[in-house]
Amino acid sequence: MNVAQAIKVVDVDTHLSEPWDLWTSRAPTKFRERVPQMRTLADGNMMWTIDENRSLGMSSASSVIHRDGRKADGVEFSQWKVHDVHPGCSQVKERLEVMDESGVWAQVVYPNVIGFAGQGRGPDGQVLDPVDPELRLITTQIYNDAMAEMQEESGGRLLPMALLPWWDIELAIKEAERCRAMGIRGVNINSDPQLHGMQDLSGEYWDPLWELCQDLDLPVNFHIGASNSSMSWFGDTPWPSLNAGKKLTIGSMMLFISNAKVIANLIISGLLERFPRVKFVSVESGIGWMPFFLEALDYGLQENGTEARAGLSMSPSEYFRRQIYGCFWFENNDISNSIRQLGVDNCMFESDFPHPTCLYPNPVDHAEKGLTGLNDEERRKVLSLNAAKVYNLDL
Repeated sequence: MNVAQAIKVVDVDTHLSEPWDLWTSRAPTKFRERVPQMRTLADGNMMWTIDENRSLGMSSASSVIHRDGRKADGVEFSQWKVHDVHPGCSQVKERLEVMDESGVWAQVVYPNVIGFAGQGRGPDGQVLDPVDPELRLITTQIYNDAMAEMQEESGGRLLPMALLPWWDIELAIKEAERCRAMGIRGVNINSDPQLHGMQDLSGEYWDPLWELCQDLDLPVNFHIGASNSSMSWFGDTPWPSLNAGKKLTIGSMMLFISNAKVIANLIISGLLERFPRVKFVSVESGIGWMPFFLEALDYGLQENGTEARAGLSMSPSEYFRRQIYGCFWFENNDISNSIRQLGVDNCMFESDFPHPTCLYPNPVDHAEKGLTGLNDEERRKVLSLNAAKVYNLDL
């Protein structure tokens, strides 16, 4: 049975190729020349910039789907602008048409230009840090406003996750509350604030945010590449002698694995012990490695003495099954067994549209080839029902 014909498939990780006027069309006059926008630089190249002339280190639309519908060969997509790629990458009407053609009912959406968690982009990975706080905040708020508009225009089928001004806990709380009031169903956050002179996410500084996420039932999403540290896995891992295609292959794979660090720290720090009702999602990391990883954490915690176990009442795998969700897309080899090992209730489907590793043009067909080892109810869970539970969707 084609499950996609019987249920509403929810794709929990896709991206927006931001329209060039996303910020400028919404910015107050005093910020219109300073918010993110595409500019032609002195060397003739076009680049996303902020604060007039600060490069955001990105010039392409971050899409491998050309406007003619074909998928890019290798890294040719790195030269494509928004007008070169499929309009479904940036426009709601055309995006819904792509979803209808592929059997997807809803998509969770993440950004590109200002980082997957609003952490900043560019060669140094910290482009937004020197920008004044008011500009950083308005940039974040304009993005969230645009995403609320997109969600409404889509009839609730496009589900952007809110960016938070993570550099200030009071602002982060206010923005989470504001976005929830606009109907946004989850938040997205930098996984490594300690790299910016702040407490790590287990510190008391962050407790008000976790309390709010519990009270409002807002899932917290950790997208790969959502911090300076995780992006370094992409750039530093490939050997310098490799060509661009080989570097993209290795770097992308290491981005997936970078979320292992996030999951380990969430669990071992005791954060999940203290906030047992917060739901955390590991986005775009795959799941095949997770059963081994959790077994290693379980074993290591027992082997490393009472100090390691301090403040923890459960095993890492038990915390995971209570509060953490993994996402799969390209995996086909033995994926049904991996899902059962990890927990059928803890796995969700994504396509990563329209990024380099995305499932296109038939994402659900690809997924179902690997899910033949699951029964119909299990497939409904991983393709739809688990996402509905996490993001509070009425299917």
